Amino acid sequence: MNSHRNLGLVAAAATLLAAAPLSAIFDRWTWLVQSTITVAAVAAVAALARLGRAPLWGQVLAMLGGLLLALTWLFPAGTELLGVVPTPATIGHFGALAEASLVDMRSYRVKVPDTDPMLFLTALGIGGVAVLVDLLVVGLRRPALAGLPMLAIYSVPVAIYVNSVPPVPFAVGAAGYLWLLAADNVDRVRRFGRRFTGDGRGVDVWEASPLAAAGRRLAAVGVAVAVLLPLAVPGMTSGLLSTLGSGAGDGTGGSGRGTTGQVDLFSALQGQLNQGEITDLVKVTTNEPSPPYLRFGTADQLRSGGFQARSPSGTPINREFRPTVPDRAEITRARYQATVEVTANFDMPLLPVYPEPVQFKLDGSWSFDPNQQVLFSNRERSSGKRYEFEYVRSTYSPAALRQARPLPAEHSLRRQTATPAVPAVEALVDELTQGQDTEYDKVRAIYDHFATENGFSYALSTEGGTSGSEIVDFLTNKVGFCQQYAAAMAWLVRAADIPARVAFGFTTGTRSDGDAYVLTNRNLHAWTEVYFDGFGWVPFDATPAYGVPGSVRSDWAPDLEVEEEVAPGPSASAGPAGSGSETSQNQLQEGLEGDLSGLSNGTSTPTRPGSSWLWWAVGALALLVLLTAPALRRSALRRRRSGSSRTPSAARAGVTTGGKPSDDHRMVVLADADRARADAHAAWDELLDTLVDFRQRINGAETPRATASRLARDTFRADSEAGSAVRLLGRAEELARYARDPHPGEPLLPALRRVRAALVARSDRRTRLLAATLPSSVLLRWQTAAAAVLTRLTSSYGRFRVVTLRWSPRRLLADRRPR
Repeated sequence: MNSHRNLGLVAAAATLLAAAPLSAIFDRWTWLVQSTITVAAVAAVAALARLGRAPLWGQVLAMLGGLLLALTWLFPAGTELLGVVPTPATIGHFGALAEASLVDMRSYRVKVPDTDPMLFLTALGIGGVAVLVDLLVVGLRRPALAGLPMLAIYSVPVAIYVNSVPPVPFAVGAAGYLWLLAADNVDRVRRFGRRFTGDGRGVDVWEASPLAAAGRRLAAVGVAVAVLLPLAVPGMTSGLLSTLGSGAGDGTGGSGRGTTGQVDLFSALQGQLNQGEITDLVKVTTNEPSPPYLRFGTADQLRSGGFQARSPSGTPINREFRPTVPDRAEITRARYQATVEVTANFDMPLLPVYPEPVQFKLDGSWSFDPNQQVLFSNRERSSGKRYEFEYVRSTYSPAALRQARPLPAEHSLRRQTATPAVPAVEALVDELTQGQDTEYDKVRAIYDHFATENGFSYALSTEGGTSGSEIVDFLTNKVGFCQQYAAAMAWLVRAADIPARVAFGFTTGTRSDGDAYVLTNRNLHAWTEVYFDGFGWVPFDATPAYGVPGSVRSDWAPDLEVEEEVAPGPSASAGPAGSGSETSQNQLQEGLEGDLSGLSNGTSTPTRPGSSWLWWAVGALALLVLLTAPALRRSALRRRRSGSSRTPSAARAGVTTGGKPSDDHRMVVLADADRARADAHAAWDELLDTLVDFRQRINGAETPRATASRLARDTFRADSEAGSAVRLLGRAEELARYARDPHPGEPLLPALRRVRAALVARSDRRTRLLAATLPSSVLLRWQTAAAAVLTRLTSSYGRFRVVTLRWSPRRLLADRRPR
């Protein structure tokens, strides 16, 4: 029974560890506290049931009762008995919470705030998993099957984080599962009593057997591969997009799927722009000659990490709306109609519309937020929708915008001027706006700062920095795409005490038939909207025009790459939503093919031909060095040995008496004898390596004389000179090993050359090529050296493991008494 209590505690702890991935969903840690209380209640009731020897079905009922009591205490309806005993009204309250959680899932994006419906659903789910895990581990003794309900918890963030599942929570959950398996294994061993080896030595429960050790290594390697391998896949990392653009980087992936009315617009836009193929998303037909950008969302919450979208709120579209821009003499108005057809590839709870819509013809439960200018739904998706609407187009002139006064202190939009304290940004804004008297001139000075003449360029990825602030890194590196430009300009405008936000939508696209425009994923775009008192939200597009297909400019925010600004007039287009001039449009179209052809590969800077060829040359050189390394090593070794074996050393020196050499007093000079032995050994080693290179059999048990005789008899039978040469080399090696006087009296280098020539003559072309480029003697020697290093490392690890096992805390704390 004691072991069952231990397993029950481990099962409860493993369930909580498996719930670690949910930390990526919630904004706070309230869910973990409530889930811990729920799991603890289930584990305590299960332990009491087992202590009372209840049957298995009784244990399950007890755990479900404990779960119900915990949920009643955490989420009371106010009619409970003694505060914890549920009543029928409590069950009805739980049903209402479950129904409300479905609405919350459609209304919030990650990170999810602490709402009672979402917390109730989380506590209920984790408590139910705790019941299943305890049943499988303790009741049925099937701990491996407990991984299925634990995996169900992990599937929740996997379904939300389509392209980027956090790796650390997965590792925590996997560690809990492995702990559960290990605890069950130890419990099973303890039930059999004390372990002994074959020689009678007592073995601790925690001391690993070879099979158990191999299993743990495989488990550790599996977890490491599962965590680290996704990090090596391109596209899993994020830069300024997820921080400057969307704050914490939580998103729904490239498809834009998320939680209904509020989606991660930055992640959705990035995923579509990084796709390799062009996909049709929207077709719009309008009677306006120069239509504006088609928008579907805004991000107006600026935190330390960047801009974030907030949940829209509005009224159903079954009524007519008034334009948000007030009537005044400086604003020119016109009313137009538009029809939008959304394809199945554009799937989100938002529908694209032109600014200032006033009337809709759309079926379904859709609402319009006049403040954000967003058409949204908490129940439906945009895929396959077709609808019509009327909108009012407002145009301005720079002179008119200069009449806008600073926003009053009591204005409700003053909250959209707050920015995090970044000294570098504040200093830049002060420098840019110095001497500017009007609100428009301040915004225009910030807008002009993003010109290419100041070093800014377009790329589908950003460069890292070391400042610790993503906005500072972008303003320093000056490389990014539309999201970075829109978010950076909005940040700087807010720092100038002027309300600003980021808008999302489509550029004008490609005209397909009459007044119809086809908008693809390449037309997805983000720009800045600035609020001027008396004029409303005015668009500014700071992204370089050459990087945005379908980009257009306006009188108040012209194309900074064109020397002459567009002349103002009543036909000037409105904002990034209007065409500035025929000249700028033609220049844009002419530059699209050259400037955008390489943007989808994710490079951070334009590729220069010179640097590309340099990298190719470096790569080819590295490959050449790698392929020729064995041949170079073999050639160097042959030259060194040839230097030692060039001629026989004069190993004898006569000592004379009376001027006549005496044969009886000849002596061997020690230095010359050592040199002769070295020459013979070098020649023999070269012979063996040459034989290995040409695929000749070598028997290590043979003596040099036996090897030479066999080669002369079998290999060089038809070549008497080669046979004599190999016998000479064998005799020299034999004398060098065993004789007092090793000098054979004949040169060795010519013999080596003769043997090699004979081997070349009798070998086929493939063997000769491999012997020259990939000599087997060098490869075998490297293989042997690598095996020796691996053996030493394995031996060192074994000795280290023996030492650490002696002082293992598990070994010291383990209870060795049989259970």
